[in-house]
Amino acid sequence: MNTGFIEGGICAPKGFQASGVHCGIRGNTSKNDLSLILSDVMCSAAAVYTKNKVKGAPLLITKEHLDDGKAIAVICNSGNANTCAPNGIEIAVKTCELLAEKLEVKPEDIIVASTGVIGQPMSMEPFEKGIPEAIKKLSDNGSEEAAFGIMTTDTVKKEFAVKFELGGKECKIGGIAKGSGMIHPNMATMLCFLTTDAAIAPELLHKALSADILDTFNQLSVDGDTSTNDMVSIMANGMAGNVLIEREGEDFNVFCAALNQVTSAIVKALAKDGEGAGKLLECTVTGAPDKETARTISKSVITSSLFKAAMFGEDANWGRVLCAIGYADAEFDINKVDVSLASAKGKVDVCKGAAYNEYSEDEASVILKEDEISILVSLNQGEAEAKAWGCDLTYSYVEINGSYRS
Repeated sequence: MNTGFIEGGICAPKGFQASGVHCGIRGNTSKNDLSLILSDVMCSAAAVYTKNKVKGAPLLITKEHLDDGKAIAVICNSGNANTCAPNGIEIAVKTCELLAEKLEVKPEDIIVASTGVIGQPMSMEPFEKGIPEAIKKLSDNGSEEAAFGIMTTDTVKKEFAVKFELGGKECKIGGIAKGSGMIHPNMATMLCFLTTDAAIAPELLHKALSADILDTFNQLSVDGDTSTNDMVSIMANGMAGNVLIEREGEDFNVFCAALNQVTSAIVKALAKDGEGAGKLLECTVTGAPDKETARTISKSVITSSLFKAAMFGEDANWGRVLCAIGYADAEFDINKVDVSLASAKGKVDVCKGAAYNEYSEDEASVILKEDEISILVSLNQGEAEAKAWGCDLTYSYVEINGSYRS
C-alpha cells in the first residue's frame, strides 16, 4: 500500500465530519469563528496543554473531560480566548452542554477550545446561534472550513493528512492547526486538532502524543511567548479496523511515525506563517552528546531576536548563531562547533571550530534571499541530533502586535 500525504485533513480518517461557521464572535462576518469536529463513534482521546500558569478556561474543562481518555467531538471558537474572563468556566461548561444536547452525547465527551484576545468578556449568544449551524453544516469534506474557523492572525490554513498501514489495514491521521504569533510552546502550540481512524488505547495514544511533541511542537518558536491557550488534542475512533494497539511494538512505532509526519508538517507551516514572517528558519543540530542538548541548542538559535533580525536583512551574521549556541543551557565544548547556512541556492560554511571560516559574502547573500533558510550546526562531540523551527523578525511583526486588539 502507498503511504504518505493525502487530501482531506481531519476528515481524511474514516468516521469524522467537520464544519466551520461565523457565529458573531468576530466582527468580520466573512470569516468563520466557530469550528466543530465530530466522530461517528466514541474515540480514545488525549491532549497536552500549555505550561503557562495562566490558562484559558476551555483547557481546564477539557482536561477534566479527558480524564477517562474518551471524547467524541471538538468545539472551538476564534476571536476570544476565553482567558481571564469573569465567566470563563461557565461559558466553557455551557458550550459543552449546549453541543451535547444537540448531538445527544455527554458534555464530558467534548473537547472545548478557544483562541483570540485574552481578558475579554464573553457571552453564550454566539454559541447559541452558531452551534446549530455548525451541526447542520457537518460534512466529511468540512476540514477546510473548520481550519478557517480556528484562525486568528494566520494568513493560510494549516491542514494535513497521511495514510499508513497497520496489520494490512489502511489507516489515516489528519490534523488542522492555528498559530501565527504568541508561539513558544512548552508542550504544543496554540491549537492543533488531530484525528485518526486507527485503533489505539488511550494510554498509548497519550504516550505517542507526549513523545511526539518533544521533537515537533516543543521545537517551534515564533516570538518567545508561550500562549495561555496552547493545546494539542487527538481523537482515535478505531474505524480503520486494525487490531487495537495496547502495547508498544511494531504497530505502535508505525503509528508514531505517521503521527510525526503530520505534526512535523504542521510545525513547519506554523513557523513559515509566523506573524509578519518572510522566511522559514530551520536549525538542525548534529553531533551532539545527547538528544536534549541538540534540542536546546537548535531552539536557542531560532529564538534569538538578533539572529532572526539578521535573517530578515539577509545578512550572514553567523556570530549571532554562535552567540545563541553559547548561551544555550547545555553542557558541550563550544570550540568544536561548526556552522553553515543553506537554502535551495546552496550552502556556505561560515564557521569552523567556533571561529571564522573564509566564505563568499556574495554567495551567502544569494542563499539568504530564499524564503526557507537552513542553519546547520555540527557540535562534533556525539551522535545525537534535533531540529527546531522559527521565522525571521520583521517590521510587520511589530505592526501586527501593536494593534492586535483592534
